[in-house]
Amino acid sequence: MARAATAHGVTRVVATGPLSGSVSVPPSKSYTHRAALMASLAAGVSKVRNPLLSRDTNATLAACAAFGARVEPTGRGVEITGTRPRLPDDVVNVENSGTTLRFMTSALSLSPEGYAILTGDSSIRRRPMQPLLDTLSQLGVKAWSSRGNGCAPVVVRTGGMRGGRASIRGDVSSQFVSSLLISTPLAERDTTLTVADAVSRPYIEMTLRLGRIFGVKVEGEGYSRFRVPAGQEYSPAEFTVPADFSSASFIVAAVAVAGGKVRIDNLDASLPQGDSRIVDIVREMGAKVASERGALVVSSDGDRLSGGRFDLGDTPDLLPVVSALALKSDSPVEVVGTAHARFKETDRIAIVAKELSKLGVAVEEREDGLLISPTKRRLEPALMDAHDDHRMFMAFSLASMLIPGGTPILGAESLDVSYPTFLEDIKRLGAKVKVGQV
Repeated sequence: MARAATAHGVTRVVATGPLSGSVSVPPSKSYTHRAALMASLAAGVSKVRNPLLSRDTNATLAACAAFGARVEPTGRGVEITGTRPRLPDDVVNVENSGTTLRFMTSALSLSPEGYAILTGDSSIRRRPMQPLLDTLSQLGVKAWSSRGNGCAPVVVRTGGMRGGRASIRGDVSSQFVSSLLISTPLAERDTTLTVADAVSRPYIEMTLRLGRIFGVKVEGEGYSRFRVPAGQEYSPAEFTVPADFSSASFIVAAVAVAGGKVRIDNLDASLPQGDSRIVDIVREMGAKVASERGALVVSSDGDRLSGGRFDLGDTPDLLPVVSALALKSDSPVEVVGTAHARFKETDRIAIVAKELSKLGVAVEEREDGLLISPTKRRLEPALMDAHDDHRMFMAFSLASMLIPGGTPILGAESLDVSYPTFLEDIKRLGAKVKVGQV
């Protein structure tokens, strides 16, 4: 049952014609999390410029401060004085941030002997943690779910990480792998980590790239085996967080759906971001994307798009946006390889199928993805629930643009997780945003 529409009101996004203009999308949430933690582990002062300051990344910064790092805002970002982690004085509340929970579970094991407790909101307390807890035990860290269900609250017996040989499932979340790759350089012994069926590999590459910037070395054999020498230390560094392709994907898709021409000013593809694949996807579907001096220019005539089969195993955050693009396609869109999208803020496969079907869309839910058939008649407005998931809300906003007068959507408050100015940017490009009751 949908939540009551009176809690925060509903939002309708209405296309009044082709989109036009320019926007700058927010900094990368994924890079901000990693840079904040690595800077906090480096003895000395690091400067993280252009960070995303959002609900999720603020949770990571607060967790770093809880273990002893000093975080000071500056005009261009944050200045972080790092330290070897100490035992937090209180329970670490990660809010809604799965990245914070996973990264900090490993990092806090490096604190002096004691117990650290991590928890979060109701969504966090449903997200899987057992693969990481099992692997930490192989590395000499005792950590467990307080409710015995493999989810938060998590209790970590601190006192250091032994290191050694360990293996982990890579098919649930790449965040488990990144968590270990960030913390094992500070282990007592060399670590060899074997990863089975790694998904979201660009996020692992992101961790490795930042690790080198902050002075640690990890030797990899593809994404299946990593050797991490012991006795390393993080070094202070200066890092500028790039703009976020995950957020930009919704602006790119909005142009493909509504038509028009939009310039996204601040995108830089020099650092790895898996969701930059949205550029190839919309080109394949029929929109045009050109690079111009550090910007992307997206254009579309607003006609029907081409369907296709898209394996999003390395880019599961694109599942919602590709699903929205499917609503404008003239042939089926098949999304595969995204079983791990069921373990995000929501079960994104199930929620997309449920909510799009309300509009009259033929959606087949599969174990690892979706099959969305072309819509032969006009979409019908219906109350859509983003289930407090920021990417769901943005995807449903694109669907709303295909319905005359829009459709009511719950969940605008979730945008502060990654793209707080999304609605303002959509308005700037020419769409109307209506907020009220159903």
